[in-house]
Amino acid sequence: MKENRIISFSIEELIQAQQNDNYAKNILNNIKKYKNYMIKDNLLMRRSKPSVPYVPQGDFRKTILQIYHDTAANGAHFGRDKTIYKIKQRYFWPSMYKDIDNYVKSCILCAQHNPSRKKPPGKLRPIKPPEGVWQLVAMDFHGPINPTSRRGNKYIICLTDILSKFVVSKAVRDNTAQTAVKFLKEDVISKFGTPRCILTDNGTHFTSTIMNELIKQIGSTHLYSTPYHPQSNGQVERYNSTMDAKIAALSNIQKTDWDDQLPFVTFNYNTSIHSSTKQIPFEMMYGRAPILPFD
Repeated sequence: MKENRIISFSIEELIQAQQNDNYAKNILNNIKKYKNYMIKDNLLMRRSKPSVPYVPQGDFRKTILQIYHDTAANGAHFGRDKTIYKIKQRYFWPSMYKDIDNYVKSCILCAQHNPSRKKPPGKLRPIKPPEGVWQLVAMDFHGPINPTSRRGNKYIICLTDILSKFVVSKAVRDNTAQTAVKFLKEDVISKFGTPRCILTDNGTHFTSTIMNELIKQIGSTHLYSTPYHPQSNGQVERYNSTMDAKIAALSNIQKTDWDDQLPFVTFNYNTSIHSSTKQIPFEMMYGRAPILPFD
């Protein structure tokens, strides 16, 4: 087990704390009775997939909660379930689920910025689900965002793979067709390959001549969400709703650095378990587990 230098405690400190913790001492002294535990390099570990160290009471638990909920790089103020999943992949303590639940519920920034979920109006026309990643993607602009960032960005353009829920996003200055085409070329196709089908709304930035020319050039099919029910392009709208709250929670008081936070929010979204698929978008997209900043 490698030492994590970013977390404010070392493996040696964790071992020492276990030896002073009554719960851990009881198990360490009677390890044969506790089949769910093991000792590895003097560290008490909980048997699971993967096996993870037991965290004693006190500041260690608080530090872990702060890292996997509050920090931009690895928490981004995502909700209880995503926070639980990330922590349980790395640590264990008996009241962990309850502690995480209480911590997230008591987060002032989350309470201030998280949106309420409303049912979409009307009946939506479903689109046939894809059979593989990058077969159907949904693209949309989000904004204008107030305030404009210090770099002059007013919008976010994002693309979601419908099967994996993997998101590609970028802060941009406008919502023109030229910007959409540039995003597809430079941030999507050149990095991830050509999607088979692209779903958008009927905005002029997506129905323009230059967009149609690009679609023909790359050989993709362009699908449109229904004019009166843009929620049929709901994969992107759901991410937009999540993104607004997380970016607001991480930004400075003036909210002018929101575009600095966007990559962190997108990364955390892609590396967290998704509520609908019960899978991690990054793993479905790449076929491997992500390496997080604190691993």
